Amino acid sequence: MSEKREVPGIQRYDSPAGGWGALKATAEAVRTQMDAIIAPITLIHTNQPDGFDCPGCAWPDKEHKSTFQFCENGAKAVTWEATKKRVAPEFFASHTVSSLREWSDYDLENEGRLTHPMAYDAASDTYQPIEWEAAFARIGEVLRQIEDPDEVEFYTSGRASNEAAFLYQLFAREYGTNNFPDCSNMCHEATSVGLPMSIGIGKGTVSLDDFEHCDLIIAMGHNPGTNHPRMMGTLHHAARRGVPIIVFNPLKERALERFADPQEALEMITFSSTDIASSYYQVKVGGDAAALKGVLKAILDLDDAANADGSVIDYDFIREHTNGFDAFAEDIRATAWDDIEQASGLPRTGLEAVAKAYVKSNATIVTYGMGITQHNKGTANVQQIANLLLLRGNFGKPGAGICPLRGHSNVQGNRTVGITEKPAADMLERMEKAYGFKPPSHHGHDAVKTMQSIAAGQSKALFCLGGNFAVALPDPQACFAAMRKLDLTVHINTKLNRNHLLVGKASFIFPCLGRTEVDMQASGPQSVTVEDSMSMVHASRGRLTPASPYLRSEPAIIAGIADAALPDSAVDWLGLIADYDRIRDGIEAVYPDFREFNARIRVPGGFRLPLPPTERKWTTASGKAEFFPFTGVHEGPQFKDHDVLTLATLRSHDQYNTTIYGLDDRYRGVFGRRDVIFMNEDDMAMRCLEHGDVVDIEAILPTPEPLRLSGFTVVAYKIARGSVGAYYPEANVLVPLDYIDPVSGTPSYKSVPVKVRAMQR
Repeated sequence: MSEKREVPGIQRYDSPAGGWGALKATAEAVRTQMDAIIAPITLIHTNQPDGFDCPGCAWPDKEHKSTFQFCENGAKAVTWEATKKRVAPEFFASHTVSSLREWSDYDLENEGRLTHPMAYDAASDTYQPIEWEAAFARIGEVLRQIEDPDEVEFYTSGRASNEAAFLYQLFAREYGTNNFPDCSNMCHEATSVGLPMSIGIGKGTVSLDDFEHCDLIIAMGHNPGTNHPRMMGTLHHAARRGVPIIVFNPLKERALERFADPQEALEMITFSSTDIASSYYQVKVGGDAAALKGVLKAILDLDDAANADGSVIDYDFIREHTNGFDAFAEDIRATAWDDIEQASGLPRTGLEAVAKAYVKSNATIVTYGMGITQHNKGTANVQQIANLLLLRGNFGKPGAGICPLRGHSNVQGNRTVGITEKPAADMLERMEKAYGFKPPSHHGHDAVKTMQSIAAGQSKALFCLGGNFAVALPDPQACFAAMRKLDLTVHINTKLNRNHLLVGKASFIFPCLGRTEVDMQASGPQSVTVEDSMSMVHASRGRLTPASPYLRSEPAIIAGIADAALPDSAVDWLGLIADYDRIRDGIEAVYPDFREFNARIRVPGGFRLPLPPTERKWTTASGKAEFFPFTGVHEGPQFKDHDVLTLATLRSHDQYNTTIYGLDDRYRGVFGRRDVIFMNEDDMAMRCLEHGDVVDIEAILPTPEPLRLSGFTVVAYKIARGSVGAYYPEANVLVPLDYIDPVSGTPSYKSVPVKVRAMQR
C-alpha cells in the first residue's frame, strides 16, 4: 500500500488473520450487542450437538473436541441476532417510512430486533402494529384475488431452516406457482447448474475428513477469513502438516497469507502465525478460466512428455467413468499460451508450476467461492474445475474432490428440500402422493427474472422469507422503484432492513424467531435442521428466551399465511407446526434421501446425505462424468479501450452478505468507511491517480442510463493489474440487472467492465 499520503480511515494492518485481533473484535461485538452474562453461555452452545447452528456460514462442524465451535464472524452473527436492542411499535410511530429511507443499511439493522407484526399505513406513512390473525386474513384475501398464481413471487434467504423452506415451497406449490427466487440464484447457482451436468450432483463431494488425507489444496476465488472463517482452522491444520495450498485470487487476502488460530495456545502466547498459501497467484478479475486452461494445457504437455509407463493423466478412470475427453483435450491443445497469459494476467511458468504440483499429488481438493461463480461464464468456470479434477480421478477417493464454499448456513439445504424454480418431475409426483394436490410443473422465476417481472408490472405480490432481496440484486435503483409497484409485500425477518421501506399497496413485516431462541409449539420446544456445505444434516435448537412474546417461528408464520390463503387446502398446516417431526415426515416422503429423518437427526452430529460421485456413480444423462470444453479464454465482454478495468464486488470483514456489522475491514486496513475502491498502483499511475484521490466509477456496458458511482476514494492495494474492487452492495449500482451468466442466471457481480476517473468537481 502506498505511503505517499495519509488517508482518513486507511491504515496499514500487519497482523495475521485471526489471533488477538479476532478475540478483540469478538469481545467488542459482545460488549455492544449482548448482555455480558448471557453472551458467553450463548456462544458456548454455538455449533454444539445440544445447541444451535451458527446463523453465519455453512462450513461444517468439526468433531466436538473443543469447547469453542465459533469464529469471530460467527460470534458477530450470533450477537447481531441475540442483541439486547429492540425495534418496538413506538419506534415505527416516531419514524415515517420516508424518513427511514434516508438511514444507512447499517443503521437500520443496528436498531435491533423486531418485536411485533406490523402493517404499513399509507395515510400516516408509518408501520403500525397488527394482530397476527388479522394480518394473515388480509394477506389471504389479496392472494385469492390474484387471478394468476405466477404473479406471486416467493423469495428465500439461505438462513431459513429445512422445515421452514419445505413448508414455504409446499405453500407456494399448492397456491400454484414455482416462482422461487432465492439467494443461491445470486451466488452459487453456477454450481447448482454446472456440477450436475459434469458429475451428476450440484454439491461438493468432500468431507472434513478428506482435508486430513489430501496431498494438495487449490483455493480459487474466495476469502475464507471473512466469508467462511471456520474453514481457517481446517486450512491452518493442513498447512501445518505440510500440505501445499495453492491460491488463485486477484487480491492479496490476509487470511490466505497467514493465520493465527485463537485456539492454538502457543501461537497466541508467542504472537506467531502460520503461513497458509504455499503459492499465491494474483489472477486478473475474470481470468480464472484462462488460468485453469493454462494449468490444464501444462498437464497435457506433461503427459505428452511422459513415457508410455508414466502418464500423468488417469486414463483408466477417464475410459471407465467419463465422456468427452477427446473434444476437451483438443480445445485445450488449440488454446495459445499468449492468449492464456494475457487473459489470466499470469505467466506460463507459474501455471506450469501449478500443473507439476497437481500431477505430483495423489489426492487433490479444489475449493472455490463466488470469485468463480459470479461471472458471465460462471457455470463454465465451475465445469473447468471439474475437468481438472477428472483428469486424475480426483473423485471417489480419500482426500480428493470438489468443494464449493456455500454462503449462508442452510442455503444448500433450502435447495435440497425444494426451493427451486426448476422442479424435478419425480419430486412433484411424490409431493402429490404425500399431500393430495397436483403441484405445477412449469418452470418459475429465479431472482433476476422475478425482479424483471416486478419491474414490468407482471408480478403483483412478493413474499420474502428472510433476506434483503432488492439490496442484494444488481442495479438497486431500478429494483427499489420496481418493488414499490407491488400490490403486496410480506417480509419475514428478525431485523429491519431497506426492503421493508419499499412499500407497495399493502406491506407487512413479520418478526420471527432467530436460531438462538427457544421455539415453543403445541408439543413442546422444537428443533429445526440445516444442511452444511458438505451435505451433513443436523439439528439446531435455540436456547435463549425470544426477543419478544409476539414473535413466531418461520414455520408458524408460513403455516398461518397458508391456512388463511388456502381455505380448501389439502394440507393440515396448523397440525404440521404443532410438532416439527410431522414436517420432517413430509420431507422424508417427498425426498427419499431423508430416510428415517427424525431418528437420524437425534444422533449427535446428524447424518450425511448421499453423494453418488463419492462412490464414482454419476447421475448424469449418460451415466458418466462429462468433460466440458470452455470456448476461448475470456469470461466476459472484451474492449479495445485499454482504459477499461474489471471490477469485482467484495465483502468487508465486518459484513455477512448484505448484513453490515460495522464499518471496518480490518484485514484490508480500512476503518470506519466503505466508500473506497481498491486499485493496483500501476493502474493508478496510468490514470494519473494517487492513493487517496476521489474518483467517479462508471460501468462500460450498454444500459438505458449510465451506471455511475461517485465520490469513492482510491486505496492502493495488492490487486492484480487491470482489476479493481469495491464493496457490495454499494457497488451493485454498477451492475446491470441483465448482466448475467446466461446458463445459470447468476449476476456477474465479479466481472464488471468499468472506467475510473478523477472526480469532476
